Amino acid sequence: MNGRAWEYSDLNAIAALERENFSDPWNHRMLAESFLSGNFFGSLLEEDGAITAYGGMTVVGDEAEIQMVCTAEMYRRCGRGGKILQDLFDEAARRGAKRMFLEVRVSNSAALLLYLKHGFRGLYARPRYYADGEDALVMVREPI
Repeated sequence: MNGRAWEYSDLNAIAALERENFSDPWNHRMLAESFLSGNFFGSLLEEDGAITAYGGMTVVGDEAEIQMVCTAEMYRRCGRGGKILQDLFDEAARRGAKRMFLEVRVSNSAALLLYLKHGFRGLYARPRYYADGEDALVMVREPI
């Protein structure tokens, strides 16, 4: 398992994993806009040249926002999500962030458990946040 920062050439593979794993995936254009924003950092893990997990965030001032975390289905429950989170924490702290936010579907129990295990706590719900009408839970981790 090899970890590294995203490169622009990774965006097609990340967009494909988004489509495979989410009902409301980020498309290539959305990924590219974030990647090129100047405030973005993405971390990924690969095995035998294939991306197995990735995450991305933006850092503005003293706040970081995790925009995405994904582990390919066959690699789940092996610590990859935690490794991605730690990479994001380390980079956010390096950039001066004091707190980190994210939104997660209220039905995504695996992600909720991962985030709680890594120091996040729930702040409030955003009703009907997702296109299908599901609520999101806004979570925060502070300090990073």
